[in-house]
This record gives sequence, C-alpha cells and structure tokens, in this order.
Amino acid sequence: MALHQTIQNILLLGVRFAAPPAFVKAQQPKELTPLIAAIAPSHLAFNARAVEYGHRYRSAFWALYLLSALAVLSAALPLALGWDDARSRMAHFSGVWVLTELLIILLVASIYWRGHRQDWQGQWLAARTKAELAWYLPLLAPLIDFSVADSAQNWYARLFDHGEYCEVGDDLNVLCTRNAALAQDCLATAWSEPQFVVSYTRWAVAMLESQRLYHLQVARRQHALRNRVHGINGWLFGLTAVAAATHLLVHSRILTLLTTFCPALVAALHGALAQSEAYRLEATSERLANELEALLAALRQSLQRPDPLSTVPELRETIQSSLQLILNEHKDWHMLVRPHHLPLG
Repeated sequence: MALHQTIQNILLLGVRFAAPPAFVKAQQPKELTPLIAAIAPSHLAFNARAVEYGHRYRSAFWALYLLSALAVLSAALPLALGWDDARSRMAHFSGVWVLTELLIILLVASIYWRGHRQDWQGQWLAARTKAELAWYLPLLAPLIDFSVADSAQNWYARLFDHGEYCEVGDDLNVLCTRNAALAQDCLATAWSEPQFVVSYTRWAVAMLESQRLYHLQVARRQHALRNRVHGINGWLFGLTAVAAATHLLVHSRILTLLTTFCPALVAALHGALAQSEAYRLEATSERLANELEALLAALRQSLQRPDPLSTVPELRETIQSSLQLILNEHKDWHMLVRPHHLPLG
C-alpha cells in the first residue's frame, strides 16, 4: 500500500462505506477477443507505469505537507519541554532535536527535488491517459469503419472530429496502427450478426457500469475524506483557541507548543487535501456516475428489443456518447491536476 493510501486510511478510520452492489461481468464478444488480447499487454504496461508514478506523486505531496508540520514540532518541542535550558538534565539532547529538524528539512528537499527532476506528476498523467485510451480501444473499434482509408493513425482521431484525445505521444498511434488490420478482420461482418450486436451491447454495459461504480466509490471516499479532515481541523483550531486563551492566564510552554504545532498541522492537512482536489473529484465523479446511468439505461433498453439489428444506429451513437463523456471527464481531470506539481502552496 502506498504512503498516501496509508495516510488516508488512517484519517478515515471508523468510516464505513456502503458495499457496492453485486455486479456480474459480461463475457467479451468472441469477435473482439483477439483484438482485446492483442491490446492487453500495452494497456497493462501503461497502467503499471501510471500506478507507479501516481503513487509516487500523491505520496510525495502528502509527505511534503505532513513533514513540514513535523519539522515545526521538532523545532518547538525542545523549547516546550525546557530542554533548551542549560540547567536541564536533558539539555545535552537539544542537539538531537536540531539534527532531527535538519534531517526532516533535507528529506522534504530531497522529495521535492526528485519529484521535479524525475517529473513524477508528468509521467503519471501521461501514462494514465495512455492507459485510459488503450483500455477503451476494443470498445471503440466496432464504431470505426476500417475499410475506409484515413490518414489518422489514432482511432480516436478517426471517431472524434476534434481529435482532442490524440496528443499523448506515439505509443498509442503505434498501438492503433499495429492492430488496425486485426480489427478490420475481426469486425468485417460483425454488425450484420444479431449475436454480435447483443454480446457487444452487454459487454459495453458491463464496462460502463464498472466505470460508473468506480466513480461512485471515488465520490464517496473523497466526500468522507473531506469531511474527516475538516472535522479534525475544526478540533485543532478549537484546541489552538483554547490554548491561546488559557495562555493569557497561565504561562505554560506546553500551551506554546499547542499554539505552534496545531496550526501547522491544520495547514498541512488542508494543503494536502486541497492539492488532492478532493472536493472537485467528489463533484465530478458523482456527476459522471449520474450521466453514465442515463446512458446505461438506454443501452439496457435496447437489449429488450426483439430485433437487435434495428438498434445498431442508436447503439453506436449511445456508446460513442458514453466514451466521449468519460474521456471529456478524463481530460478535465488532467487539466485540473496538471498545474499543481509538488510545491507547498
């Protein structure tokens, strides 16, 4: 488990999430099985890279904020415990705290330097986009007429007029070019076969439903995380206010420590939560889940019709709209996350 996941799980201790509804995975259309198998290794490679750098980047900014608060604690603790007094038996340990604070600062600087030098965020975003686009290529393929010559290598550029999903480097173009002939062979007569129309529709419903459930879980988790952090910060602000007010009557180094460290921890938690875009992830994921539900209803309704071939035009339009909805949300997420990088602020 990555550091950012561990921190969030600690923050969410005691929160119970509703179990997702049981969902049965639909069988892949036999016509698409060779294409899915051919694309799978590339998708797995893109996804593994996205997971690796996503964990690095998100763990980094949580670590940067929380280590900064810990550095404040290391600086204030010897003063609060009286170890800075030469008469204290613990005075000779004051150097240990100075060294601890220095090591924390060096660790923060190291994480910051490595994150920028190796471009963890950029590699995460690029790999996640490639993984997302590669994942939907088999679902996209039946919507493309491969018998018509087209200068665009990227299948998304052939389907979507503006080509806004195409600027992800050459990897996806190579993947599309390498599998274009296979897709054409697999789908040569597919749309004239009622069984393919039914199996393709069921498979599309399964893929889109899994995406809908994923975004519902994201929305619920981000909502719970946001509420929990706001609750913790409320208590920390309250403790700071009480300590500050008490300090007017009782001079205590411990009270000084509380009025120093609590605001630092509040700032760290708030900064990490803001950089993770918890509120916007919650809102966009919930909206996407609702919009997908409407499109899924149309697909399920088409499965009830006696003549599958009569549903083909509507089916193609609905799946294309679903893909465009998902990819638009992915593009918005990309634009949302990209400006953050690793700085504290």
